[in-house]
Amino acid sequence: MRAIDTNLLVRLLVRDDPRQTAVAEDFIATGAWVSTIVLVETVWVLESVYARSPRQIAAALERLLAHAHLVVADAEVAAAAAARFRAKPALGFSDCMVLETARKAGNLPLGTFDRKLATLPGTYRL
Repeated sequence: MRAIDTNLLVRLLVRDDPRQTAVAEDFIATGAWVSTIVLVETVWVLESVYARSPRQIAAALERLLAHAHLVVADAEVAAAAAARFRAKPALGFSDCMVLETARKAGNLPLGTFDRKLATLPGTYRL
């Protein structure tokens, strides 16, 4: 299966360049894989470059997870992180991914100095 990078995934979501969007759609038509790093980078781009709200980002993540032609790595982790992010957007999606990845691996508690993150079950504030 093909893999895609962050800028291709952003084109699919933002659709701000019709030519690149069409090329991206064609590339994924037979299926494509999205790594967790690409997913986290994409959220960062949506926040910092496109000024998308946490609500818009959570909706985009849910669309990606349900996309007919995309396979998201560790989809169950990404789905749990997206749900946690939707519930508490102040945490940031990357922190939610870190926690859910540790949870899946059975490596809890997650030690952190982050006061917001430390409010979640499965974390330990140092």
